[in-house]
Amino acid sequence: MIRSVGHVSAMSPYALAQLKPPQGKSLISLSQNESLRPPSPLAIDAAAKALEAGHLYPDPDWRDLRVALSGLHGIPAEGILCGCGSMELISCLAHAFADEKNAALAPAHAYPFFRTAAKIARARYDVAPEKGGRVSVDALLAAVRDDTRIVFVANPGNPTGTRIARAELVRLREGLPADILLVIDEAYGEFADHLGEPMFDLVGRGDTVVLRTFSKAYGLAGMRVGWGLFPPEIAREVRKVMNPNNITTAGQAAAKAAVTDQVYMRETCRETARLRDGLRQRLQQAGLNVPESFTNFILIRMGSFDAAHDADEALRSEGVVLRPQGGAGLADCLRATIGVTDHIDIAAGLLERWAGKENI
Repeated sequence: MIRSVGHVSAMSPYALAQLKPPQGKSLISLSQNESLRPPSPLAIDAAAKALEAGHLYPDPDWRDLRVALSGLHGIPAEGILCGCGSMELISCLAHAFADEKNAALAPAHAYPFFRTAAKIARARYDVAPEKGGRVSVDALLAAVRDDTRIVFVANPGNPTGTRIARAELVRLREGLPADILLVIDEAYGEFADHLGEPMFDLVGRGDTVVLRTFSKAYGLAGMRVGWGLFPPEIAREVRKVMNPNNITTAGQAAAKAAVTDQVYMRETCRETARLRDGLRQRLQQAGLNVPESFTNFILIRMGSFDAAHDADEALRSEGVVLRPQGGAGLADCLRATIGVTDHIDIAAGLLERWAGKENI
């Protein structure tokens, strides 16, 4: 038998969504935080046009996309790196700056891929407790050890949906030693941009990276396009471990066109927020605990693992798939992506009926 290397053999597989509905039921997936709308028509047209050059390798420097992002956010194009979703960039950061001699640190209920990336790099993965489902800067600072090299923070958080203010992230950065890299993952940043607290300026310090993605607000999850702003020295090292032809020509073209259609993206964010807040209110009225969310999903606190499992089974029996959160240390919770109105209504009705039976 051919065996994998030790640290890979010891890893648990990344938990994928289980999307098989029962026989005779149609699948309603509210489990993967995909957009409730397709991409901008401009992005679709651009991707289709780009297929004419499908026989050529894509631009390894993502030049047109970087220029578009630079203009939109007022950031230097040369500091932008693009990846196959932000997941590739997270993985490459771990490869470049962590190994078996040091550790990565993240909040207790952080995006589970942070752990996966650290383990692939052979780094120890430490966690700091959260406070009320929110990142605790004090807990993170207290958890720093002599061998900590990377701190990962998602803001807004996944799967919690909560966020902390810019001032708290600045306090975290200022409290960390200068030789620790802070990675701020803003995969859901567009859903909170209206609050006016951008973080890109922290990158100028030389010790912070800010990541974003086109998978959520822009509806390009299937195109796999992520990006981030990196200090020059960090970017240089990360490029060494990146696939030099990572994003397809169609993906780059679609992302660039999506950047030019901010009206469409903002409409998606507003509609998502409207449905999200309506679902939250409806479930709260049914007696469920649903924290405020700044993303395209909500976290539903069911009270116990058994209750979460029972509710999940009741939903799945009707073909509705939410995402259990045991992998993020929240075994008593389900996460519900905000989908189209009809799907949200069906899921809400099932949860209301389930809650009613539980409270009898």
